[in-house]
Amino acid sequence: MIYAFLGSYDFSTWLQTWLPIIFMGLLVLLLYKALSTMRTKPQKLKATSAPKIGWEDIAGADEAKEELQEVVEFLRDPKRFQKLGATVPRGVLLHGPPGTGKTLLAKAVAHESGAQFYSQSAASFVEMFAGLGAARIRRLFSQARKHAPSIIFIDELDAVGGKRGMDISGEKDQTLNQLLVEMDGFGESQNVVVIAASNLLDKLDPALLRPGRFDRQILVTPAGVDGRRRILDVHTKNKPLHPSADLDAMARQTSGLSGADLANICNEAAIFCARRGGHSIAHADFETALERVIAGMATHRRLNDHERRVVAFHEAGHALCAELLPQVDPVHKISIVPRGRALGYTLNLPEEDRYLKTREELEAHMVMLLGGRAAERVIFGAVTTGASDDLKRVADVARAMVTEYAMSDTFFSLQISGDQLSDKLLRRRDDEIQVLADEAYQRALEIMVGYRKRLEALAERLLEREMLERRDIDELMEGAETPRPRHPVAHLGLAAMAPPGGADGPSL
Repeated sequence: MIYAFLGSYDFSTWLQTWLPIIFMGLLVLLLYKALSTMRTKPQKLKATSAPKIGWEDIAGADEAKEELQEVVEFLRDPKRFQKLGATVPRGVLLHGPPGTGKTLLAKAVAHESGAQFYSQSAASFVEMFAGLGAARIRRLFSQARKHAPSIIFIDELDAVGGKRGMDISGEKDQTLNQLLVEMDGFGESQNVVVIAASNLLDKLDPALLRPGRFDRQILVTPAGVDGRRRILDVHTKNKPLHPSADLDAMARQTSGLSGADLANICNEAAIFCARRGGHSIAHADFETALERVIAGMATHRRLNDHERRVVAFHEAGHALCAELLPQVDPVHKISIVPRGRALGYTLNLPEEDRYLKTREELEAHMVMLLGGRAAERVIFGAVTTGASDDLKRVADVARAMVTEYAMSDTFFSLQISGDQLSDKLLRRRDDEIQVLADEAYQRALEIMVGYRKRLEALAERLLEREMLERRDIDELMEGAETPRPRHPVAHLGLAAMAPPGGADGPSL
């Protein structure tokens, strides 16, 4: 009976009747959601309810704090500046690598000044429908003006502030235009400051960076050794530390790491301490946490005997070059325990913060990177896929030396980059890059051949212990001299040229 009923019903009639109704209902629902999105108010955080983040909670960004202190003083007492005809910067742009504390600095300014804090991500301004982002910008600035003194914080400004003309839909361009108009609409008596954060300064539209909009641009960089020490103090003040915990040593070993990285290390150290059932965080926990953050999490992959031996010689090759070349940072640890994507790793840690590199240092760095590939070639007579990341990094260094730093033998007085280059110049540039990489590989081969006994000693000890600390490396490298190769080594037949138990020392 049911089958008969279905068979007698005209399905095309049902479609003609109900399909337009369903379509109109979906359209109304879609428009309702769009209007609801447009009406969504930006997050409003009063200074009294904002996170209690003050200057004392931020370490390692002294220059940025000094620049922002003027904004704090103006918002606290604007009349003192207005009597002299001074106006507060309308916009402050915090730019720099991720994790350096740009958002924390903005929150600290709001807390220290007592101003109301309006926080919004730039990505939330961009919607599918044109005009919604501009409407949100108008609503945000309208609220900030009504409750002045106030601070508008726009995170990841590059999401909406990219160079105009690249957006097909036009929504980002309209939103950016509205932001520019709102910043131009500030009056001298309006105590409203816009603070934005971005990791991509070169991607921003030039109109944002001109005077009258983001008047002040503050670079927030990873802290130096003293700043890192203070950052570690901030993130360990509520953690029980064992007497063995040496935060000074950790500060020296974490050159180039951001404040977020250091916070992660402190948290990971506390987790490792809890796992082993400890009651206070020892220095070994910090060492393990540093290893975890830099090299990744230990995995349970099992290598066969041959692969394990290849990895041991590969990492020993990196370490040997680093130990014999004074321009390379010393080796802190070698491991053939798989971590993350790596089957092994050699951890080099600088003894001090450095901001400039010479050509000799960059060349030595490439030699160290190619030491693993050279060790495989010398010992096994063949190479593996394990050096793919090393080769990419060597290519990046060699390319930067030629195109950015003008450190090649041919292009020593100008940068060779961009699209407006002749084919002849492009070929010469590529040849220079190849020459730099080939010379580094040749030097790495010479070191492996000349110091084969040291290479084998490092690899065999690695196979025995799986991990070598600094004291183990010092023991194995005692008495080794800096190599001074005199004759190039051919690329072929290396295994035959360097038999087991061959030369050890600068005898090439």
